[in-house]
Amino acid sequence: MTTVLSEKQQQEFLSRGFSRRTFGRIATMITAGAALPFYNEPALAQLSRVDAPPDAVMINSNENPLGPCKEAREAAHKMVEQGGRYLFGEAGKVKSILAEQEGLSGNYVDIYAGSSSPLHQSVLAFCSPTKPLVMGDPGYEAGGVAAEFIGAKVIRVPLAKDYSHDVKAMAEASPTAGLIYVCNPNNPTGTLTKKSDLEWLVANKPKGSILMIDEAYTHIAGGPFCSDLVKADKDVVILRTFSKIYGMAGLRAGAALSRPDLLGKIRPYSHNGMMPITAMAAASASLQSKTVIPERRKSIGEVREDVLDFLDQHNFKCVPSVSNCFMVDTKRPARDVINALAKEKVIIGRPWQAWPTHVRVTVGLQEEMDKFKNAFLKVMA
Repeated sequence: MTTVLSEKQQQEFLSRGFSRRTFGRIATMITAGAALPFYNEPALAQLSRVDAPPDAVMINSNENPLGPCKEAREAAHKMVEQGGRYLFGEAGKVKSILAEQEGLSGNYVDIYAGSSSPLHQSVLAFCSPTKPLVMGDPGYEAGGVAAEFIGAKVIRVPLAKDYSHDVKAMAEASPTAGLIYVCNPNNPTGTLTKKSDLEWLVANKPKGSILMIDEAYTHIAGGPFCSDLVKADKDVVILRTFSKIYGMAGLRAGAALSRPDLLGKIRPYSHNGMMPITAMAAASASLQSKTVIPERRKSIGEVREDVLDFLDQHNFKCVPSVSNCFMVDTKRPARDVINALAKEKVIIGRPWQAWPTHVRVTVGLQEEMDKFKNAFLKVMA
């Protein structure tokens, strides 16, 4: 398996404090890519999964039940006719459109099948036994699990009192931090960290460390985006996905935005060749739609506020989310509530060790959330 690593890569890993004993695990991550069964987005969604009947309400994986927009569905359907061709240029179209929209040169954007691959490749590129991963707690776990798998330390920094990322504590967490990961809005809390705080973190982080900003849910919250930090050549990598507001979790499309030299450090750890052409066609169409983002931001927001108001009226304490998920304090072990709701055919998200009495709920369709309300009151009675 270590033959996957070139001699140059092996020497580079040794210089960063890795031992040859870890080469097998590093090679496993490179060859498995987004299929590695424990650290990526679909795998973490599986942690939320229980055996559920077909009529169960599935509000556990932060999926968008609206699916791809009309333009994206039509583009993907039309592309099926050319499914016998590789059509490498389809990924190039996504790259060109996204770069133009973000005001970046094309060499500042790389396209992936989702955002899990560039996340774990960045862990390989920037973390090591001497360069830890710093992340919020609770936070999206994929990067942390990948870092621990290869023997890098993970430093979990509790969120601030307002549930944003505590950027000052993150900057001070390790003088040799390799990667500082901020999901914004945060998963699982759905809370936003101010752009001024992120700008402060870029200016005050340890020298040589990289700030990764995962903007998977930023469209839903209404911004702000941080692509201007990339344009200014800061030590920043931004992740984007089409899984959330664009409703393409099953189609798989995503991107990394960064300085060309940083993308060049990430790229060698990927066997990221052919992109699925149906997903690329749908992604291009989604980016060019004038209506999908504002319409979905409005509809998701209305359903979210309705269920949060309902829970507030019944004296349940919720974290004030601006995303398509929220956390509610059940005052009892989260797993007990998750299992009890499953018996009512309502499937919600996995528990987080940092907050053992909080459960994460995805914002689904209005009728799904109405079923959640009834089941939640019954379970909590």
